[in-house]
Amino acid sequence: MGHWDFLTNHALVLIHVLDHPRSTLREIADAAGITERAAVSILRALEEEDIVSRQKEGRRNRYSVNIKALLSHRRQSRYSVEELAEELRHLSQELEKSANSGESVA
Repeated sequence: MGHWDFLTNHALVLIHVLDHPRSTLREIADAAGITERAAVSILRALEEEDIVSRQKEGRRNRYSVNIKALLSHRRQSRYSVEELAEELRHLSQELEKSANSGESVA
């Protein structure tokens, strides 16, 4: 059976940038498990969509995420990021209930 990941590289980069806005490119790439070249490509794509912006701070960059743009993003899906986040919150609650009761999630 093939290997698959639930989160895309774009999502992993976004999560890291949200948690660590002053990260270097190498740190972002390492956190997402991708090359620096791939990280640059993803960051540029996110900047073009106005989801991520970059400001110079001395020799480093500081990244920020436009939450409003991110939540309304629908590129190739019928679901917005906001709708997916709500469903993941619901799933998380169900998993917690299941873990507490010893049952599996249906």
